[in-house]
Amino acid sequence: MSNDLFQGYKGDALKVLKKYNVRVWGQTDIKTKRGDFTGTVLPRSENDDDQHIVLKIPTGYNIGVDVKTIIDMMETGYKKANYKIPEKEFPITPGLPKVKLLGTGGTIASRLDYRTGAVIPAFSPGELYGAVPELADICNLETEKVFAVFSENMGPKQYIALAKTIGKEIEKGVDGIVIGHGTDTLQHTAAVLTFMVQNPPVPIVLVGSQRSSDRPSSDAALNLMHAMYAAGNSKIAEVMVCMFGPTSDEYGLLHRGTRVRKMHSSYRSTFRTIGDVPLARVTRKAVTPIKQDFKPRREDRNVEVYPYFNDRVTMIYYYPGMKPDIIDNAVDSGYEGIVFVGTGLGHVNMDLFPAIKRAQEKGVFMYMTVQTIWGYVHMFVYDTGRDLMSRGVVPAWNMLPETAWIKLSWVLGQTKDPKKVKEMMETNINDEWTEREPYNGYLVYQGGAPEVERFIREVHK
Repeated sequence: MSNDLFQGYKGDALKVLKKYNVRVWGQTDIKTKRGDFTGTVLPRSENDDDQHIVLKIPTGYNIGVDVKTIIDMMETGYKKANYKIPEKEFPITPGLPKVKLLGTGGTIASRLDYRTGAVIPAFSPGELYGAVPELADICNLETEKVFAVFSENMGPKQYIALAKTIGKEIEKGVDGIVIGHGTDTLQHTAAVLTFMVQNPPVPIVLVGSQRSSDRPSSDAALNLMHAMYAAGNSKIAEVMVCMFGPTSDEYGLLHRGTRVRKMHSSYRSTFRTIGDVPLARVTRKAVTPIKQDFKPRREDRNVEVYPYFNDRVTMIYYYPGMKPDIIDNAVDSGYEGIVFVGTGLGHVNMDLFPAIKRAQEKGVFMYMTVQTIWGYVHMFVYDTGRDLMSRGVVPAWNMLPETAWIKLSWVLGQTKDPKKVKEMMETNINDEWTEREPYNGYLVYQGGAPEVERFIREVHK
């Protein structure tokens, strides 16, 4: 059998396929020492090992079958799959809002290239319409690929370009903007856009997906529909993150860009508002506000764009026994700002005090946040906090560590004047710090607690 029938397979896996005359895309029954499996043999990534055969089983999921466990294989049919997303012309419907989708990367409305194992995003309006036809009932869509990067590769260069692009699109008259983005650093981009793009007249909605579109449990399509509806119809004109609310498909939540955080590596409901409640609940047909103090949509085209960022700001997560050379090295390397992520109410050990004092004398701007995620920095309570403040460390209220780092980087991108830095850091742009946390802004459902188990059984999973 020709090797082009075994796309990506090599070594032991290739020998097994040839032994049993089974091809890639062959519908196959496999008997193994661990049980029997039925499914379609998929191509392998060129960079993968030679010890597994990849099978797409009837549920839609892919499994890897260890070749050392295979007892017998039989090809029962053959149909080469076409994973290209069908492209259809996106219809323009009078009366629907005009939404612009800016792509940065991520797995929204994507397909899987089984040759490389990489996710290839669908991005043109035609591709998106082919993948998610419901979008045509929600808005008139335009798209622009600004970047095509993994979210961990987003940084100051991309932030600045994205902010400028948003400003231009608002001036052109769009009714809303959606930004497709990988989830891993979605909260960082949401925070920086809140500072860089202020007082927008329309919603700016960042959206991602935890699971790619080839998976049956993908959240990509529904997140996209929710985000498009919110961008085109919501009365809330702020930078927001739109992702699943519960783990089920019931509704999405709109989170304020400065108070949102990714809280689970794989759950679809990973994004949570911290120290507050979400802005709104969203479905494919409605946006229902949860908070009433939001910035409303306007008819004008005015927007303030401040595309500034200083990349010489670092974030130092304190741990017991930390040595002062970490701070000294940052200062000697030219870092102009440090955000500490301290213990308790905002503490680090006394061994760091001399290094922190040296940083103060060098003019380094230093702020303190807390590892607890929820809650406020209170540095007046214990001697440690007071000593740190006397050495130039400023409490950052209840700002999330990532938001504090983003804001200080944005501020130092505009000024190094201590008075102006203090004034800008203490100016609350959009709830990056709050006067108080509402009673329901701290909810950690702990399995095993009787009242929580009762809630899960009787009310909601």
